[in-house]
Amino acid sequence: MKKIKELFVNDSFILVVIILNSITIFVQGFDISHLAHRIIVSIDVLFTLIFAIEMLVKINILGFKKYAESGWNKLDALLVILALPSVIDLFIPSAVTDLHFLLVFRISRVFKFFRFLKFIPGINQIIKGVKIALKDSVLILLGFAIYNFVTAVFSCYLFKDISPEYFGDPIKSFYSTFKVFTVEGWYEIPEEILKDSSDIVSFFGKAYFIIILMTGGILGLSLVNSIFVDAMVSDNNDDLIEKVEALEKKVDILIQELINNKKTE
Repeated sequence: MKKIKELFVNDSFILVVIILNSITIFVQGFDISHLAHRIIVSIDVLFTLIFAIEMLVKINILGFKKYAESGWNKLDALLVILALPSVIDLFIPSAVTDLHFLLVFRISRVFKFFRFLKFIPGINQIIKGVKIALKDSVLILLGFAIYNFVTAVFSCYLFKDISPEYFGDPIKSFYSTFKVFTVEGWYEIPEEILKDSSDIVSFFGKAYFIIILMTGGILGLSLVNSIFVDAMVSDNNDDLIEKVEALEKKVDILIQELINNKKTE
């Protein structure tokens, strides 16, 4: 029993299981025979059960409270819980039960790929930097979203009769405007909706989209990116500054000790 527990808390073993499980999930996406699909699904369920046992073993060793302190453990537990409907489906086919709504969660097996993140060197530092960057960028992100919203509503009233497929309602308009902001479709959309317009309407319409691209895409997104990246880099700089300051203090102490030693001599 002790060796089994050690196996399930061994990161190397879990990494191999994750890789093999990822292969089975990948294969399920192909058009294979019913028998082969059933075998692959059974193997996938086996991996789900292994992850469930891993979770229970860790809870038994650490205790629930200490287990829940780790964000990675919470993620693992969530993925296991979301994947359990696929286990039910294997033993009780959905065709003879009323569990169709649960089977929607079978797609969650794909999210098990995220367990790879745990094994990326320095991932905790990266996540810490992203959290700080998001916190520092929240105001600019909110401002960008508001600008997108206002521009989308304005564009909806301007072009909903001309191009209902792009600007027929505020939601469609919001998505189309965001596409222009991201430089995806910034010229295809104007060309498409203004191709049958008069020269004057076409001119002012294209000028309008150029202004949107300049303000929201080139300036807006560039500002968001620069602030986000700067926040992540500044976190690394802060750590470096702290190390340098600690080193300077040690050097000052050594110099002071040398001065004191010379005075006593």
